[in-house]
Amino acid sequence: MQNRGDVSKDEHKLRVLESRQEMTRADRQWAGQYETGDVVRHSRGSKALKIEAGEYARVSHVDPKENRITIEREKGTLQTYDPRRLSGVTVHREVEHEFSKGDRIQFTAPSKGLKVANRELGTIERISSGGDLRIRLDSGREVRFNIREHAHLDHGYAVTSHSSQGQTAERVLIHVDTDKSELLVNNRFAYVAVSRAQHDAQIYTNDGSKLSHSLSRESSQRTAAEVEQQAAAPKTEPVSLRGVRPSEEEQGYSLGIGLA
Repeated sequence: MQNRGDVSKDEHKLRVLESRQEMTRADRQWAGQYETGDVVRHSRGSKALKIEAGEYARVSHVDPKENRITIEREKGTLQTYDPRRLSGVTVHREVEHEFSKGDRIQFTAPSKGLKVANRELGTIERISSGGDLRIRLDSGREVRFNIREHAHLDHGYAVTSHSSQGQTAERVLIHVDTDKSELLVNNRFAYVAVSRAQHDAQIYTNDGSKLSHSLSRESSQRTAAEVEQQAAAPKTEPVSLRGVRPSEEEQGYSLGIGLA
């Protein structure tokens, strides 16, 4: 894309926040799951701890034995607390990504100030080494901000199937890992992913022989008894997907969609 001139070769390194998605709600109640340097956003805040809703802080110390973490707040104030006392917390890592003018981006968290939604897509129209950004959203609206004001930004060349709902593109590249749970890879995922494309949809998978079965599984929730009954029932041939010709040589490892 840089060679074609779609994206500038002048790259800028920006510090952005990447969600620690492996941490569940239960994990966030235990100090041992946190790491020094993590950035915590207190979505709901706490009157007892005098933490405002939406406030950010950095984890400076972790004490798993006492189940307490110490955070450094905006003005350098240190505060120690039991994470079980706070709910509505999100945890992030600060990472460095390179962005250029012309890059497709997506917002990884909503912002009331910018009036952008989570996973909203856009294109960078202007970027500076200091982190000043001008982004043209796909809706046509323009937003301007400094990355320090809203560091929840990532490249937008690939999105999850859930985030892609309601979007269309001329070409769609779909990554499917057949080893994933049926809660992730199923007929609903197949419909949403393939139907995003206007002209062309290509699927990349780790195992072409399992692909048809994986994408034909029902997405409805089932009881444990139903799962056991299905396991004991005779095996049937999987339903094939018309028009889908996966290559067994092309490997994929994540569940996502590339929009072009």
